[in-house]
Amino acid sequence: MTVQITESAQKALLHSLQEEGKSKDTHYLRVGVASGGCSGLQYFMEFFGKDDTFEGDTVLETNIIDVIVDKMSILYLEGSTLDYSSGLNGKGFEWSNPNANRTCGCGESFSL
Repeated sequence: MTVQITESAQKALLHSLQEEGKSKDTHYLRVGVASGGCSGLQYFMEFFGKDDTFEGDTVLETNIIDVIVDKMSILYLEGSTLDYSSGLNGKGFEWSNPNANRTCGCGESFSL
């Protein structure tokens, strides 16, 4: 499986993790796709304890934080890149997903 997490996204994730009083040694980032949003599917990300894994999860090891993707979301996220931007047009995490046929204006949801 190929999901890329840019260095700027990794650093922003580590900062968020520390702001929540958590550690990369005890927590990981779970990313995935769920029904919802204005285009039909939406991305989600949240920190979980390392003991909270499920059968079929895929672990992506990065230099900064481990990322877990559930088995359903792997199909939707194949070839995607998670980036973090702090430019003048706003800041936040952004997905670049080659599988998406259409995305909404906010970039948080997509359709196939």
